[in-house]
Amino acid sequence: METRQQMKDTLQLCIDRRKDELCCLSRDIWSRPELAGNETYAHERLVRFFTQDDQRWTVQSHYKLPTAFRASWGPVGGGEGDPVLNVGFLCEYDALPGVGHACGHNLIAEAGAAAAVGLKAALENRTELPVPVKITVLGTPAEEAIGGKIDLIKAGAFSDVDLVFMAHPAQQDVSFLPCVTLVEVSVKYHGKASHASAYPWEGVNALDAAVLAYNNVSVLRQQLRPEWRIHGIIKHGGEKPNVIPAYTELEFYLRTPLVKDLCDLKARAEACFRAAAVATGCQVEITYPTPAYYNILPNATLANLYENNGKALGIQFPEQPANFSGSTDFGNVSFIVPGIHPFFYICTDAFNHTEEYTEAAGAERAQLYTLRTAKTLAMTAVDVVCCPDLLRQVREDFSLARLKQEK
Repeated sequence: METRQQMKDTLQLCIDRRKDELCCLSRDIWSRPELAGNETYAHERLVRFFTQDDQRWTVQSHYKLPTAFRASWGPVGGGEGDPVLNVGFLCEYDALPGVGHACGHNLIAEAGAAAAVGLKAALENRTELPVPVKITVLGTPAEEAIGGKIDLIKAGAFSDVDLVFMAHPAQQDVSFLPCVTLVEVSVKYHGKASHASAYPWEGVNALDAAVLAYNNVSVLRQQLRPEWRIHGIIKHGGEKPNVIPAYTELEFYLRTPLVKDLCDLKARAEACFRAAAVATGCQVEITYPTPAYYNILPNATLANLYENNGKALGIQFPEQPANFSGSTDFGNVSFIVPGIHPFFYICTDAFNHTEEYTEAAGAERAQLYTLRTAKTLAMTAVDVVCCPDLLRQVREDFSLARLKQEK
């Protein structure tokens, strides 16, 4: 126990010693916001952080995706031939159109980097660890749009990772919030153009189909479960009022708390879209341009450890965390690797995806909370790597959560 506390003290001192450097990293990313899949500067900035001479990380830039990276250190400790426990930390760094880092991904990148270097400091020169430990940092781009983590899963980036940690800024500190599934659906109607006044009977009105589809979905909502969500827009409604629209396009998001419910909602939504095509004589094209984001699997052991460590640093956790209906591609990661995705307060009551939150994510006052969260993540990792019983419980929680999803 004393050794574990000494390791936690060491990692805190390391993060405190490097706080200016970490703040600069976050601020640089914040000041040059880049959209999903185009995070060239953020990628290079993080790669540079981990390739500094005194860090001794093995760094792979453009790792499986153009703006993803991987930084690895270790293994250390354990006995010869023992299996290696690979602890992963994730960095996000894409911004939002128009409002920049209104979801605080610059702080996610900072927290992941800080937790990794803190854990490294705690593990250095430790020979009494139960198993050899390796640290892996993955830069995971494009969370806001195309699900970069899902692409990295398919590419095998998580195949050797045993535990995964990241934290997301929000309005309060909570060890777990039930993020929901998300799938994007694109609906395109193809009709026939005609003069809207002279020969309207010659046309097949694609705008009518789009309006009917939108209204069909609105009527469907009263029959859906309260926690299900479907919302969308008409992206293209025609060219001119005097031309019967030959083409229209809608974009909808479908969300359910559990992956297993998503197929049901998709089927109901598609029935609304196809009915509009039948009623108007249009052809309909329904596609899913991006992979589905899964809900996050809870891990009670990691959540309890995170809360205990956070309270030791002064974090206050609410008795009843607020519900959250957002979605993240970390959910997909949580289905293949045991992990934790807590949310943390950054000294603002503003909501994510607003200009006010953008300002807060770049403010100096967010640093105390971000680095405190990084310490808590690293301290939680210390608990697990030092105690085989805790590691076993984490894996049991993961297996149980997977089983519950299938029922």
